[in-house]
Amino acid sequence: MRSKKAFLNVLTNLILQVFIFVYGFVLPKIIMSKYGSNVNGLISSVTQFLAYISLLESGVGPVVKSILYDPISKKDNKKIIDILYATEKFFRTIAGIFIIYIIILTFAYPNIIKTSKSTLYVSSLIIIISISIFSEYFFGMIYTIFLQANQETYVISIIQIGTYILAIIAAMIMAKLNVSVHILKLSISLIFVLRPIAQSLYVKRKFNLDFKKADKNYVIKNKWDGLAQHIAYVVHTNTDITVLSIFSTLSEVSVYSVYMLIVKGIKALITAFSSGLDASFGDMISKKETENLRNKFELYEILYFMICTVLFACSIVLILPFVKIYTSNINDANYIRPLFGILLVISECLWAIRLPYLTLVYAAGHFKETRNGAWIECLTNIIISVILVRRYGIVGVAIGTIVAMVIRTSEFIYYANKKILKVNVIKSLRKILELAVIIFLTAIFANEIFIFQNTSYVYWFVNAIIVFIFTSLLTFIINMIFYRNRLIEVLKISKSILKRKSINS
Repeated sequence: MRSKKAFLNVLTNLILQVFIFVYGFVLPKIIMSKYGSNVNGLISSVTQFLAYISLLESGVGPVVKSILYDPISKKDNKKIIDILYATEKFFRTIAGIFIIYIIILTFAYPNIIKTSKSTLYVSSLIIIISISIFSEYFFGMIYTIFLQANQETYVISIIQIGTYILAIIAAMIMAKLNVSVHILKLSISLIFVLRPIAQSLYVKRKFNLDFKKADKNYVIKNKWDGLAQHIAYVVHTNTDITVLSIFSTLSEVSVYSVYMLIVKGIKALITAFSSGLDASFGDMISKKETENLRNKFELYEILYFMICTVLFACSIVLILPFVKIYTSNINDANYIRPLFGILLVISECLWAIRLPYLTLVYAAGHFKETRNGAWIECLTNIIISVILVRRYGIVGVAIGTIVAMVIRTSEFIYYANKKILKVNVIKSLRKILELAVIIFLTAIFANEIFIFQNTSYVYWFVNAIIVFIFTSLLTFIINMIFYRNRLIEVLKISKSILKRKSINS
């Protein structure tokens, strides 16, 4: 059952990432073409400033999820209700504070950034973009956490797939009608409000969660333990655009967001392969299945790094040619930044490397034990980015992110292996070295064989397939040499899940 749920979670999340990428591809293109790079940069900047409200979440989400694993495995409905009720109160408070933050931002933000747009133009855009974020905290956050802890991430994915389809259709219709950017963003925000409402209806109908029976005085223990981890994540996700918004221009923010569009797509695919697995690991840890945990984690680690290798090797080769085609008819900013593209891929690859170990640490609930590294990562990223941005622009903020990533990723690799799995860290380091070597070989191969030209998506796609096939074969051959038995075991597990799925259907 656990394997089947993990399979469903990964599969639906992969499908979701396709729609997220299509949405991320269509919307910025419409905005840049119809409203200009400055407006695209403005929207990206506003979105990042609004994201800082999640700092108030204090990392409670992962902490709550980790303490839900035990009562869910024991079917302790009373404890589940107590935890969720206390969590709901916490997130309703955040929603209230978010309203105050929006009011402050509508007055302060237009005076922080350099833009030719009026205060009313910018402030109204802030309010429109904030609608869907507010609804997440007020209506749906506890149901998201519960479904994740119950290994039902696939439900969240299916709901999100539906809203992304609607958002893509709405964006294309609005583009045809030549409406203002405010109307376009408002229509999309209202569609995204459907997500938390749908999740709430699903959970309330399927599970007997009567909050009237909850202990109104229940307190979530150690809820601040995830604070440092959460701040580190928010800083990693938002620092670069925030620093560029304050110390550079909105056109530079637009350049950053276009490159980030590609990397975010790859990052989302990578994340999909770990979606829902933290709940599986958490279940094993709560039941003290240590040997089973070691075995399953190593299988996941091998498969995960194979996927990472292929995707990031392709990214480092294909990102610049893609940007050239994507921005071919946009001339109000310089989008051709080869060095930045490479550095951005490297920084996100470092983030992806840490993900299996971070997943394990979160599943074990070891937030307090790893918080110091989170503070170091935050400060390193901010300080280096601010120092380098004036002289090196977007390259400077990318360097700041890379240095911070190296520090934090190293900590997670060491801690997960030594403290949770209690195995030698050398095994993990060898897998990471293999990843780096294959990416390097792919970059050399592609540079020697291909001359990407600013022609068409079809030409780019054909070359992308060739690069993908080469990288996949190289990755598979190397891993078959070192991990043949483990890969055969992964194949057997996959066949078993698919066989059970076909029988049940």
